[in-house]
Amino acid sequence: MTTANMIFFGILAVVLIYGVMLYNGLVALKHNVAKAWANIDVLLKQRHDELPKLVEVCRQYKQFEQETLQRVIEARSQVHSARETQDIGALGEAEGALRMGLGRLFAVAEAYPELKANDNFMQLQQRITTLENGIADRRELYNDAVNINNVRVEQFPDAVIARLFHFESKPLLEFSTAEKTDVDLKQLFG
Repeated sequence: MTTANMIFFGILAVVLIYGVMLYNGLVALKHNVAKAWANIDVLLKQRHDELPKLVEVCRQYKQFEQETLQRVIEARSQVHSARETQDIGALGEAEGALRMGLGRLFAVAEAYPELKANDNFMQLQQRITTLENGIADRRELYNDAVNINNVRVEQFPDAVIARLFHFESKPLLEFSTAEKTDVDLKQLFG
């Protein structure tokens, strides 16, 4: 074997090893995004299970605003559908509507002292507040994982491997603008 051949195969080996390292890095990023999404999904499911209990407690008070309860129920259904299909854009919009509905629900509950004195209502309100805070924390972690993934998928030389093996950019989880203009949930829940 000549020196030229040894240099050629040495360079080829380095390029191959570098390509494998890039590929493995992209795989790790893809799985980090999936893991971050799974963490959000768990909390969304838990909140999904708590909301009917909250609505039922509120319905026990006949004069409680049915329109507010209906908005929460509809938004819950939209969140569930978006979560099941993993449609991040629709989930963001539905989350915004749900948060706005919950904000209104807890604001309206202020006018019903007997409801606020109900232990079940207070426990559910605390549980949902805890879940909302967890979702916000997990959303931040998810968006960080997505951002790192998206930068690597678009950055050279990773982009070459990403296109070759069909690694894709992922959407950020952004809640609707209604969330930003509505009453701050931490003030209502806290």
